[in-house]
Parts: sequence; C-alpha cells; structure tokens
Amino acid sequence: MGKRIIQQRRGRGTHTYKSLGHRFKGMISHKKDSDKDIKGKVVDLINCPGHSAPLMQIDYEDGTTALLSAPLGVKVGDEVEYGSGVNVKRASALPLKSIPEGTLIYNIEGIPGDGGRFVRVAGVAAKVVTKVGGKIVVEMPSKKKKSFNPECKAVIGTIAGGGKKEKPFLKAGKKWHAMKAKGKLYPKTSAVAMNAVDHPFGSGRGRHAGKPTIAPRNAPPGRKVGMIRARKTGRAKGRRK
Repeated sequence: MGKRIIQQRRGRGTHTYKSLGHRFKGMISHKKDSDKDIKGKVVDLINCPGHSAPLMQIDYEDGTTALLSAPLGVKVGDEVEYGSGVNVKRASALPLKSIPEGTLIYNIEGIPGDGGRFVRVAGVAAKVVTKVGGKIVVEMPSKKKKSFNPECKAVIGTIAGGGKKEKPFLKAGKKWHAMKAKGKLYPKTSAVAMNAVDHPFGSGRGRHAGKPTIAPRNAPPGRKVGMIRARKTGRAKGRRK
C-alpha cells in the first residue's frame, strides 16, 4: 500500500504543514467605514514574514489604523490621505474614478469595500489606462487589461521591495526557512519524479505520468490528482472560417 500523498498530508493540518500565522503582523486592507476625506500619518514600517514587501502602518485622524504595503520612497512621518477628493500623491488611497489616467497604483479592490485584492506583490504596480462606459480599465503587471468598478479603491505608487528577486538565497536552507515562515511547502517535488508508492503519477520509464492526468469520476482520496473535473482537454482548436 502506498504512502499518503502530499495533498492528503497537508489537508490533515499537522504541525509540519501548519502556517505560522501567529507571527504575521496583520492583514493588508484599506481603511474601513469611512466615506469622507481624511488625513493620516505613516507611523511605522514593518517587516512581516507573511508578505513579500514591507508594510506601513497608517494612523488616521479619527483614531483608526490601517496596514498597507509600503510604496517606494515612503518613510515614517509622511502624511497620506484617504478619500475621493484628496490629492493624488504617493501612498494615498483613492477610488479609481478619482485617479488620473497613466497613474501607477497597487492594492486594487475587486469589489468596493473588500480591502484590496489585486497587485500586492513586492516591486509591482498597475496603471490606469482609460475610463470607458462606466468602467475603469487598468493595465495589470502582466500587461493584461482588466475593468474595475469606479468606486474600487487603490493606493498610489509602486510597491517597495522590487529588488528581492535579484538577491539569491545561495543555500537551500535559507529558502526553506523563508518558505516555512510563509506557510509554503518547500521543496516541491514533481509527481512524475516520485516513486510509484508516493504518487499515482510516480515511477515509469522517463518523466511521464503513464496514465491520463484527468482523475477518474469516482476516484478515492489520494487518486484525485492532476486535472480534476477538467472542462476541456487537449489542444485548443481554431475556429473554421
């Protein structure tokens, strides 16, 4: 009988695969419950193991606090603003409808009030392209264009920490500890590189699965690997003219 595959072991939630969330400094989110323009101050820059970029803690005039990814050039003591009628300056948060075209932004809300879901990795930024038909078109870091609700908020600037990929880890142990702090599995082993007792796609001559990568309809736990309930398979076929 084979071993439990990694997906099963992670699902049990044992200590080996437990995320060290108690060490995280907080959740990135825009200010809550405020429809008026308000000023704030950057009071601290925080190193959080759960995020790739440094965080900035903002204390607002009404006594509330927010944690956001720090943009390039921000420092402790800088004044920031929040609202639809504030100045467009670095680290301030505004609705997309109030941001001029061509402005670099990050931490964009998917729906108004969700705190920000898009463009949150170190060193990246999106750009407001145009405003068409009641929607704001934004060019994402991948160069793809996405439409947003004009009321969705975003932060002005480019996220700090862009040079982190240029610094090599040098040792596998350093990488392991970095991934452990984020609750990520490292190293990752390809299924086709495993033995037959460790994974359904393991063993065989060469690095190939040796069977269809679509899980059977009535597959038991441990066999549901690969393309689970895939809608489409095979190569994409072009339309005939």
